[in-house]
Amino acid sequence: MSDHRITCINKTVRQSAHERIQNIGGFNANGGRWKISVQEAIDRIETGKWRFWVSVNGESVWVIIAKSASGNKYLKTQNDGEQPNNLLSLPECP
Repeated sequence: MSDHRITCINKTVRQSAHERIQNIGGFNANGGRWKISVQEAIDRIETGKWRFWVSVNGESVWVIIAKSASGNKYLKTQNDGEQPNNLLSLPECP
């Protein structure tokens, strides 16, 4: 299992707090960028290949899979409530 820091996201509508995150991204150890879809991230978490984390106020927080009331899987940080605000506050991925 490898750990990856999420440093950016892409949403369907950037200005809306209620839109879903489409992609997450970050940097590889060699300084290159990576970006994958949320579905790919969920698949990698579920298969135990990758774990994801974000830095929140200088603290590392794990990203987990949650389910909406309608049964859709999405990503959020462990200390977030219903809305994944720690992820939504990240800058836009290039």
